Amino acid sequence: MTRRRWIADEVSGNHAALIDEHAYHLSRVLRAQVGQEFDIATGTIVRAGVVTAVSDSRVEFDLGEERSSATTKTITLALAVFKFDRMEWAIEKCTELGVARVIPVIAQRTESHLAMAAAKRAERWRRIARESSEQSRRAGAPEICDPMKLKELLGVSAALRIVLSESQPGLALKDALIPAEDVILALGPEGGWTDAESKLFQDRGWTPASLGQTVLRAETAAIAALVIVLSESW
Repeated sequence: MTRRRWIADEVSGNHAALIDEHAYHLSRVLRAQVGQEFDIATGTIVRAGVVTAVSDSRVEFDLGEERSSATTKTITLALAVFKFDRMEWAIEKCTELGVARVIPVIAQRTESHLAMAAAKRAERWRRIARESSEQSRRAGAPEICDPMKLKELLGVSAALRIVLSESQPGLALKDALIPAEDVILALGPEGGWTDAESKLFQDRGWTPASLGQTVLRAETAAIAALVIVLSESW
């Protein structure tokens, strides 16, 4: 039987712990007991963990042998903020696929009420990513950044920076990929990037690329782009 996986809140040597709501779910909902075994993800590796203490606010483990390690391919999705229910779905699915970081971006066409509420929504996005990481048996959860404006995103460094655009000419995404340790994919909001935003990307050296001739929903584009990058040997 496959052991359930948990992402540790605290790790120190051969010991780890879940705390607060994370611990409450394991201790009260799943009725964890001392001596039970789980897989414990520490952010870089997964180790066997044996429960040594249980309370509503803290569950402690002794860590044993290594089970697996994290992937070395680093992919960041910069997602212009869109309708929250669909954005949450995109974060959940992209986490399952292995995204390393998600940067919510406030673009010119981001709806004003979404832009105003995005900062308060970030913690919920992190919780969704964490739960999805445990379900999909990742070694750690992706980083979910605080929302930032486009000008801040333009300064984020990566070996390969690609902006997906419906209106600007560019290579097919698979043809834009070159050998690189990390890549950022920027995807626009409903309605796409404005001409002014597209020029900003161009001026800062981002590579324009396309997902094809059809117009995709933002959440579909995020998943499609991630799958294409993961499927290429780069």
